[in-house]
Amino acid sequence: MARIGVLGGGRWGTALSLHLARQGHQVLVFDIKSEVVESLRRGQNPYWEDVDTPKGIDATTELLEVIGFSQVLLLALPVQSIREALKDVDLNGKKVVSASKGLEVETSLRVSQILKEISPHCEVMCLSGPSFAREVAKGLPTAVVLAGEEEESLRYVQSLFFSPYFRVYLSTDLVGVELGGSLKNVVAIACGVSDGLGFGDNARAALITRGLAEMVRLGEKLGAKRETFYGLSGLGDLVLTATSSQSRNYTLGYLLGKGHSLSSALEKIGQVVEGVHTVMAVVKLSQELDVRAPISYAVYRLLQGEDPLQVAHQLLMNPPPHREFE
Repeated sequence: MARIGVLGGGRWGTALSLHLARQGHQVLVFDIKSEVVESLRRGQNPYWEDVDTPKGIDATTELLEVIGFSQVLLLALPVQSIREALKDVDLNGKKVVSASKGLEVETSLRVSQILKEISPHCEVMCLSGPSFAREVAKGLPTAVVLAGEEEESLRYVQSLFFSPYFRVYLSTDLVGVELGGSLKNVVAIACGVSDGLGFGDNARAALITRGLAEMVRLGEKLGAKRETFYGLSGLGDLVLTATSSQSRNYTLGYLLGKGHSLSSALEKIGQVVEGVHTVMAVVKLSQELDVRAPISYAVYRLLQGEDPLQVAHQLLMNPPPHREFE
């Protein structure tokens, strides 16, 4: 049994907290929303009435209480909030498992890079893969990947999370696993737009396939291994996120394709949609590294208010010819 602090009591942080408590761990959740904290303290689920909350979970609005309590920290905050939330916290010597997916807009940094700037001597791992929060909360079968640099720490954290219905594979490609979980959100928005416009299954399959190629091109330039993108954190998460109405990024694209404005779509979803922020960092990185990223550029244009039908036609029907594999 371990003491695990969870930073972020949103749906994903709560789902992972439920899972960890079922494995017999003591879990303390930090969130700034008092209603979420009070609900968890009462043993009630703040998001899903049909999902029981096991014993072993407590919650607080005091960040330092969680830091002091934990043997392992699980980070489930929105990426754009991480630096501000943790800027005055000393994480040196801590094992931090990031379950946050995205890139920081202002710096284009991955979560592990942000954490290393805040606390250079913390040990960062990343948990990623195809995993909708509600299904994890309900204990439905899920497979994810845990990435990091220290084999001993990876196997220890793997043992904390692993269960018959939550399988955790290991990787030493931290860069690739983080990028896979971030970049797929942009492609998912594109797929949602295509479906919202009624372009059909063929177009969605084309976007997923070419989107994966785009992820690989940028990932390799940033130091990731190509094969990582064909695993759980790349292709696995991409297929899930780009094909399901449970995905906030897909849903955002779908609403845009149906004629909603960005502000209207975001209001309707009512949760953070990381792809909206990530695409800005992706476009910047693509320009700096001279990487061809037509899908990301198209999503960026859509989010700037351009007509979805016109952008989609240009993306799907007017691209210059290239070899499939470069």
